Amino acid sequence: MAAPSSLPFDPVEEAARKWSARWDETDAMAVATSIMRVQQLLLGRIEAALRPLQLTFARYEALVLLCFSRQGSLPMSKMGQRLMVHPTSITNIVDRLQAQEFIRREPHPTDRRTTLVVITDAGREVTERATQALVEVRFALDSLDPEKMRELYDLLRDVRLHAGDFPADDPRRSWPDAFSE
Repeated sequence: MAAPSSLPFDPVEEAARKWSARWDETDAMAVATSIMRVQQLLLGRIEAALRPLQLTFARYEALVLLCFSRQGSLPMSKMGQRLMVHPTSITNIVDRLQAQEFIRREPHPTDRRTTLVVITDAGREVTERATQALVEVRFALDSLDPEKMRELYDLLRDVRLHAGDFPADDPRRSWPDAFSE
């Protein structure tokens, strides 16, 4: 579905046309720009699906991370590492989730320097509702069939691998079975 403010032309193709007249690596520029634009489009649709629940995607990701943890809690520093955000950003995310009573902060039982973030029952409930909202819109990827989604995942995984996002010998390399439903 086209956005209401869509342009009458493809701005990435226009940029590539102009780029190629001045510089090399037009394909790389066009792909990188396309990825960035798709990220904006996906985030816009995802945020719209989460807005009725008063969540942003960043806060949703934090709640899911806590749901995935064994105890429903993690140190703030570990959350920041796993979500790949700056300590200031994780503090902001946690502050907002705490204000919404979706999480609470607790002192670590064995390390006085560490604060644990613990998901509440309300946090678990809103995570389930938010997940259902995102599943309903297929995380804004409704234009892709399962085969195309798999191809795109593999391509982007290669870019992440080359950038050092995770080790090359990660034993979880195969496409998760759950992805191919």
